[in-house]
Amino acid sequence: MKALCFHEHGAPDVLKFCEVPDPQPGPGEVLIRVKACALNHLDIWVRRGWPGLKLEMPHWGGSDVAGVVADVGPDVTGWKVGDRVVSDPGISTLEDEFTRRGEHSLSPGYRIPGEHVRGGLAEYVAVPAEGLMRMPELLDFPTAAAPLLVTLTAWRMLIHRARLRAGESVLVVGAGGGVNSMATQIAKLAGARVYVVAGNADKAARARELGADVVLDRSRGDWVKELAALTDKRGVDVVVDNVGAATLNKSMRAVARGGRIVIVGNTSGPLAEIDIRFIFSKQISLVGSTMGTHQDFRDVTALLWEGKLKPVIDRVLPLQAGREAFEAMEKSDQFGKIVLEP
Repeated sequence: MKALCFHEHGAPDVLKFCEVPDPQPGPGEVLIRVKACALNHLDIWVRRGWPGLKLEMPHWGGSDVAGVVADVGPDVTGWKVGDRVVSDPGISTLEDEFTRRGEHSLSPGYRIPGEHVRGGLAEYVAVPAEGLMRMPELLDFPTAAAPLLVTLTAWRMLIHRARLRAGESVLVVGAGGGVNSMATQIAKLAGARVYVVAGNADKAARARELGADVVLDRSRGDWVKELAALTDKRGVDVVVDNVGAATLNKSMRAVARGGRIVIVGNTSGPLAEIDIRFIFSKQISLVGSTMGTHQDFRDVTALLWEGKLKPVIDRVLPLQAGREAFEAMEKSDQFGKIVLEP
């Protein structure tokens, strides 16, 4: 089969569209013929690599898979060749104290296709049958694939980790990323007032279309001062900050006393210097979150299939154009998800 793979870590030019062995489904697994796979910033970080990351080379990313069942492994029931499915982007590989209480993404055995194991940027992928969800008949594959990981992540981050309540206010720092586009919608669905920081006028307009109540265009001024004026210097109850080093100090000024800052990423870098006085003087909670539980995945796909949350797709490209897609994502030259089709 063909895959968008790399043999060494590095810039987008390490990506090759090459021939690799077909995967085979093991016990409890199904083989999916991939029809669409969305990109995430996680795919950039994995391709670049980090100390301690050990991958079997060649490796290929891709956590968001929609496709058709091509084969079933031993001990699989309930699925047959031809079924249209999406796959949970989180895999549990062991039972421990975390999985027993339903906190799967806290387990050391939690694996993400595309990060810990080869993913869906290929013609076929083998995944656990227990992580499959059936697609609605009229839904196309790119629309099904695009929102999976980011909606799961945003749901856990806001609903379970930040414990967002109706009537509260949320600031989403950054408008165009996949997690943030879904966070805007989830916060509105939860009954919050939503502020969004956008990088330019076009992204500001798109954020309003997703339901943002107020959009702060950072290209036109200081968004922290603008937010302070809009909230009578109170700030917001919850800040979603996935940018990291470049914005975390601003987020601590923007959050209200007793507020929460939730972090699921670090697109501007992982190391940030912060003024600790903000944390204790304002009694701020810094809340980390990643991915979600298998029940969270079932919950968010139900909301997506019902149309209560809308996938946000920037563009759909063929898998062999993957290098172009990565280059666009690294420049933040998109709003929503980039989806590749084998």
